[in-house]
Amino acid sequence: MILIILGLALWVGLHFWKRIAPDHRAQFGDKGRGIVAAGLAVSIILMIIGYRMADSTFYWGRSTATTGINNLLMLLAFYLFASSGAKTRITKMIRHPQLTAVMVWAVAHLLVNGDTASFVLFGGLLVWAVAEVIVINRAEGPRGPYHEVPIKKEITAVIATFVVFTVVALIHLWLGYNPFG
Repeated sequence: MILIILGLALWVGLHFWKRIAPDHRAQFGDKGRGIVAAGLAVSIILMIIGYRMADSTFYWGRSTATTGINNLLMLLAFYLFASSGAKTRITKMIRHPQLTAVMVWAVAHLLVNGDTASFVLFGGLLVWAVAEVIVINRAEGPRGPYHEVPIKKEITAVIATFVVFTVVALIHLWLGYNPFG
């Protein structure tokens, strides 16, 4: 469990570095991006290894219903993430679609993974995403006007959603976790 916590701490620290210590982060210039990227890769590796090694207390598991709800939530999470890049219409209503995608992803995974390691990992990332939204909103204030979106971007986001969902489902199957129950 300690590796999950170390990975989460590194993840959170690197994401908040620019917000909490902008002058310190600015001193690194473009090298700072490399530091952050490498650190985030290490944090993800720590979280994955920690999660797989964790000795957890089990409280609930998945059922047919929760698996179906999880998959629908995952489609929404992937769509929100794709929408942020394409700046689709949903970004008119949701200011932080990538962070909202992380929140939906975390809730979806908590729904079907009711063990201590999942509470720490997915719950920790959920808390981070909520905190990140709060910090960004306080720092940036109200957002500017919304721009119109061509239908082509909406279609691209929907196609990207299904492609990524399929790839992630195949990766889960390859790792031995059937996302379809």
